[in-house]
Amino acid sequence: MPANPNPFALFHEWFAAAQAQEKTDPTAMAIATCSAADGRPTVRMVLFKHIDERGVVFYTNLESPKAADLRARPEAALCIHWPVLERQIRVEGRVDPVDDDEADAYFASRPRLSQLGAWASKQSQPIAGRFILEQAVAATALRFPIGAVPRPPFWSGFRVVPSMFEFWHQRPFRHHDRQRFTRKGSEWVHEWLFP
Repeated sequence: MPANPNPFALFHEWFAAAQAQEKTDPTAMAIATCSAADGRPTVRMVLFKHIDERGVVFYTNLESPKAADLRARPEAALCIHWPVLERQIRVEGRVDPVDDDEADAYFASRPRLSQLGAWASKQSQPIAGRFILEQAVAATALRFPIGAVPRPPFWSGFRVVPSMFEFWHQRPFRHHDRQRFTRKGSEWVHEWLFP
């Protein structure tokens, strides 16, 4: 039996340790999707912003390739690695868009320059140089000189609704601890795995 039979509670335990000990951003995670165009796998780093019993939430430009992938094939795999703790969590599941109220609340909590950057960036599109981005941010600052910056209509979040968690803890001589939780209806089935 695992120390904690609830994968969300175990995630929170490990994340609290990562927040206390990791040297880099403990919310960084790789997200793998399948290309909307041809089904090829693609992976990139994003930051998760929230996790609860409904799933793992991240935000992005809805005109980005990852958003197109998720609209075409709403499933993803996540991998979070904490090297100081020698731990990794993998998550797989379907992907749902977050609702507008949730996206608005998170956007309002972001630093103003991040809000302006969301408006200014044509994420993943070619750019002639950094100065073009800086000009776009300056133009956006003139558009919203004071007060709240509204959330762009092309910016929101996705929730990965887990069907599987895998927790990996490095041990000497590659005798690692691996445990997997698989959702069966409303229950989680736990099993230990060979390293």
